[in-house]
Amino acid sequence: MKRETIYILAIESSCDDTAAAVLADRKVISNVVATQKIHGQYGGVVPELASRAHQQNIVPVVHQALTIANIDKKQLSAIAFTRGPGLMGSLLVGTSFAKSLALGLNIPLIEVNHMQAHILAHFIEGEESAKAPPFPFLAMTISGGHTQIVLVRDYFKMEILGETLDDAVGEAFDKSAKILGLPYPGGPLIDKYAKLGDSNRFPFPRPKVDGLDFSFSGLKTSILYFVRKGVKGNPNFINENLNDICASIQYTIVEILMNKLQRAVKQTGIDQIAIGGGVSANSGIRQALKDAEKSKGWTTYIPKFEYCTDNAAMIGIVGYLKYKQGDFANLAVSAKARYIIE
Repeated sequence: MKRETIYILAIESSCDDTAAAVLADRKVISNVVATQKIHGQYGGVVPELASRAHQQNIVPVVHQALTIANIDKKQLSAIAFTRGPGLMGSLLVGTSFAKSLALGLNIPLIEVNHMQAHILAHFIEGEESAKAPPFPFLAMTISGGHTQIVLVRDYFKMEILGETLDDAVGEAFDKSAKILGLPYPGGPLIDKYAKLGDSNRFPFPRPKVDGLDFSFSGLKTSILYFVRKGVKGNPNFINENLNDICASIQYTIVEILMNKLQRAVKQTGIDQIAIGGGVSANSGIRQALKDAEKSKGWTTYIPKFEYCTDNAAMIGIVGYLKYKQGDFANLAVSAKARYIIE
């Protein structure tokens, strides 16, 4: 007897992207993202504007996801949504919508930890060549708000081994870009210009942090002073050296990440490495991991670009796995701005 397909509608609204996806078991059949452009003029995400935009976008985004998937909402098995972590106003929009829809359709509601979803995105069914990491493995989650090394023993058995003590790596990229006068979001632009520059031209200090924790605030400050000094001596310093500055910044950040990851491998004896989060789209980090496969014998797992940045497909795969376990939320569930992986 053929098993009935599980259809999960997933909703993601943790920051400034309104996203909805439909999964048929582990397979993504639609994945829609509405990106908010308004924050560019402010040089960063404005929480109040983000929540308002989510209110405008969520109905059309969900409608489009269902239309592309070519299924009726009555066919849905459950609604999965991002409970946290993230911006409270943004999370409230997605949480309220998901609760209302689940109640109206009388189907289960599934709450998802956003950071856990970045890790489990590797288990979305993809091309034949795409393989999911075997348990146990080390996951490095790197985004605008988080930098963590996580020991993953099973789908829902995870332990944070190290995390940032101040700024996240994505924030370090974006704020460095802002110092250079680049528009928001600046991380992808640093990556773009870094490909054209000399990564050894300008050495920046590496923060000294014990264990597997990270710190990027000191690096950010050193970049600020470096640029100020350069501009003071030459008003065209940034324009004349932009590629080399970006390459040097990116090289330093990637080296910090890789050194901590190498220490985590030595500490745990696990050399199966997966990355997740928006910064995992960075070409320097991807290349460093590929190089580590050859030089250190690691096996690395890098998600498709569409599953790196905030998206609802990753929420959907967690929803599917929780559905299989019967792990449902009740309608009293509330959004959590701080939501630690347990």
